[in-house]
Amino acid sequence: MNLSMKWLSDYVDVDVTPREFSEAMTMSGSKVEGYEIEGEEISKVVVGKVLSIEKHPDADKLVVCQMEVGQPEPIQIVTGATNLTVGDLVPVCLDGAILPGGKKIKKGKLRGVLSQGMMCSLGELKLTKNDFPYAIEDGIFVLQEDCQIGQDIREAIGLNDTCVEFEITSNRADCLSVLGLAREAAATFQTPLHWNKPEVKSCGGDINDELNVTVENTDLCTRYMAKMVKNVKIGPSPRWMRERLRASGVRPINNLVDITNYVMLEYGQPMHAFDLRFVEDHSIHIRTAREGEVITTLEGAEHRLTPEMLVICDSKKPIGVAGVMGGEYSGIMDDTTTVVFESAMFDGASVRTTAKALGIRTESSARFEKGLDARNCEDAIMRACELVNILGCGEVVDGTIDKAYFDPTPKTVTFEPEWTNQFLGIQLTREEMVKILESLSFKVNGDQIEVPAFRIDIEHKADIAEEIARIYGYNNIPTTVIRGVAEASLTPEQQFEKKTGEIIRALGCNEIATYSFISPKYYDKINLPKDSQLRESVTISNPLGEDTSVMRTTAIPSMLEVLSRNYNNRNPQAWMYEIATVYLPKGKDVQPDELNKIVIGLYGGNSDFYTLKGMVELLLDRLNIKDWDIAVTEDAIPFHSGRCATILKDGVELGVLGEIHPAVLNNYGIGTKAYVANFDMQALFAAQSEEATYHPLPKFPASTRDLSLVCEEELPVIEIEKVIKSSVGKILEQLELFDIFRGEQIGEGKKSVSFSLVMRSHDHTLNDEEADNAIKKVLKNLEKINVVLR
Repeated sequence: MNLSMKWLSDYVDVDVTPREFSEAMTMSGSKVEGYEIEGEEISKVVVGKVLSIEKHPDADKLVVCQMEVGQPEPIQIVTGATNLTVGDLVPVCLDGAILPGGKKIKKGKLRGVLSQGMMCSLGELKLTKNDFPYAIEDGIFVLQEDCQIGQDIREAIGLNDTCVEFEITSNRADCLSVLGLAREAAATFQTPLHWNKPEVKSCGGDINDELNVTVENTDLCTRYMAKMVKNVKIGPSPRWMRERLRASGVRPINNLVDITNYVMLEYGQPMHAFDLRFVEDHSIHIRTAREGEVITTLEGAEHRLTPEMLVICDSKKPIGVAGVMGGEYSGIMDDTTTVVFESAMFDGASVRTTAKALGIRTESSARFEKGLDARNCEDAIMRACELVNILGCGEVVDGTIDKAYFDPTPKTVTFEPEWTNQFLGIQLTREEMVKILESLSFKVNGDQIEVPAFRIDIEHKADIAEEIARIYGYNNIPTTVIRGVAEASLTPEQQFEKKTGEIIRALGCNEIATYSFISPKYYDKINLPKDSQLRESVTISNPLGEDTSVMRTTAIPSMLEVLSRNYNNRNPQAWMYEIATVYLPKGKDVQPDELNKIVIGLYGGNSDFYTLKGMVELLLDRLNIKDWDIAVTEDAIPFHSGRCATILKDGVELGVLGEIHPAVLNNYGIGTKAYVANFDMQALFAAQSEEATYHPLPKFPASTRDLSLVCEEELPVIEIEKVIKSSVGKILEQLELFDIFRGEQIGEGKKSVSFSLVMRSHDHTLNDEEADNAIKKVLKNLEKINVVLR
C-alpha cells in the first residue's frame, strides 16, 4: 500500500520527517518498507516564460528563445520544439540542472549559438499525458498551472509529494486504505483524526424507478448498494486528485473512473461504475455463472465462466465478475451520460478462487480476498457521490438501493485489564488501557469492548492485548523470563560440539547429514575384516529394507558414500564433515552405546595427506588440546598402509587420519585420491586443556637458533621435536620445522631435518651463553636417538 503524505494530511496532522514517520508507524505495527519523495532527483529546474522566439541563423529546424527564469537577466535557449509561442510558461533546466535518471544539463553551443539551458517535455520530467491531460507528449510541456516565474518546477506542478510504502499483513485489510492508515497514524502520534461522514446533494428523482437489483446468492454477496448519477460530464480529474492517484501508483484516466479508484484507495472499498446504457432492461442480478457463459472483461480478454463464480449480470448476460473486473461494456466511455455506482461486499474466498481460475489479479480482488467490512459500503458509495458533487461531473439521483444480508450487531470482547498486564508483563492502569483502545476506535463499556466494524481480525482478549502492546510500545515492555519454562543453556559438551563445527566450517568444509542406519554391505565396501568387532551391529527389527537394516558402528562408509556421489556428479572438489552418531552394541536387550564421531572427508583442490593433517592440527589447537602425539599406523582400515596416522593424548587414542586405500576407492567408484579423518568427540572433549590463560606481551628480546639434523629415514619428526622441547624447557617459545632434505650428501636411509628455535626468558634478557647451553643440551639428548648435527 502506497500512502501519499499530502492525502494523509487531510485526516491527521503529523509534523515529523518521513523517516520519523516511518519508524514510528513501524513500531506501532504498520510496517514501512520505505518512502520516496517525488521529484527528489530533479534540481535546478524552474518555471520560465518565453519572451521571444527567433529563427536560428544557421539551422532551419532550430529556434533561439529568450527566457525569463526569475534571474536578473534573461537566458538564451536553443530548441527544436515547434509548439512554443511568446508568453508560454514552460519547465526550464538551468545550467547544471539534473533530471530523472541522473541526466545533467549544461550550457553549450548548438550550431554556433549559445544555449544556456533546456526546456522540458513531460517525458523528461518522468510524467505522462495522464498526469497533465492538456499537455502534448511530443513537445515542450506548456504549463497551464497557477505558478510563478522562477518557481521550482516540483512545487509548481505538484511533483513534491512523499509516498510511503507499507507492507500490510493479511489480517489488516482495513489498512489497505488512506483512512485506515490515518487511524493508525492518529493513534501512533496521539493526535485527533479529522473525518466526517460524506454529504451528498441530490437532484431529485429516485434510483428505484430507474434500476432494479436482485441478489440471488446471499451467501457470496452479503451486501449490494447502488447509486445513480445522471447528466455525466466525462473529462480529466482536477490536479489534486491526479496527484494523489499518481503518488499511490494508480494511473489517472477520467473523472468518473478516477472517482472509483480514489474511493477504493481512500476507504479501502472497491467500487465499480456501470454505464446504464449497457445494462439490459436496467436490471442487475447478482448470481453464480451458468455453465457455458463467457464474458469479455475490460482488459479485452474473453473468459469462460463456471458455476462456482459469482457474477454481476443484467437481464441477459454477465456484465462483470464480482469483486474482480467489469465487462468490456460496463466501463465509462467518453459519451457516457448516466452511470450506476456499485459498492458491494463479496465473499473473500469466492473472489480469490475466481480471480485465480481466470488468471486475473486486481486491486479490488486483493482487497476482497483479505476480508472487508460490509458496513463500509455505505460510506464508500456516498463518498463517491460527494466527489461527483465536488468535481461537478454529474447530478446524483435521490435514493439508494441497499440489499443487505449481514448481521450488523457489533462484535464484543471481554475487557480484562489484570489479565492483559499479566500477559504482557506490564503495569498499566485501566484508564491508560481505555485511552489506547479508544484511540483505535474501540468502545469500552464496563467489562465489554465493542470492536469497530472495520477490525474483522479481533476475536479474543489476546488480540486486545496486542493492540494495547503495540501502541504502548513494544520497546517499553520490560524483558522477562517466560513463566513455566526453564532457562535453557547449552551443556559443556554441546558447546564443545558447536565450537568444533564452527572451526571445521571455517577450514572450508561443508557439513553433511547422513542416516544412522545403513546396509551391512557398507562394511564390505571398506574391506572390513570378517572378524572385525565393528561388524557386530545393532539390527533393526522392522527395517525399511536391507539397505537400512543395521545401525552403523563407524561413520566412514557414510562419508565415502557422499564423496562418491559428489565425484560421480563431476564435482571437482569436495571437503565435507559430519558430527555423526555410531552405535556400539552391549548385548541383547541392552541399549547400545551411542558415541559421537567427527568425520572429515576430502578430495580434489590439490588436497593431500598433509592438507588433512594441517586441518586436524589446527582443529586440535583451536580446541585447546596440547601435547598430543602422532604415530604412524600400518594396518588401519580402510586406510592406505603407511599413509595413515593415529593421534594420541597421554596414551589415549583421539582419532585416526589418512589416505583411503585404492581398493576401497575402487569399491566406491572414486577415481582420485581421497582422505578421511575419524575422531572420537568424547575423547577430544576429555583431552582439552582448561581455559586458556593470559600471557603478557614479552618484555625481553628473543634469541633464535637454527638446527639442521641428520637422522634415520624411519624416525618420525615428532620424536625429534619432543626431545628438543624437553631439553630447552620453559625458555622455548617457538619450534618450527622448515626443511626436510634427502640426497646422496646425507646418505642412504637418512634424511636431514631443519628446525628454527625461538628462545626467550620472561624475567631477563637471554644471553648467548644461556642459548648455547640449551642447544648443547639438545644435541646431547638427540644423540641418544641417533640424531646428529649435520
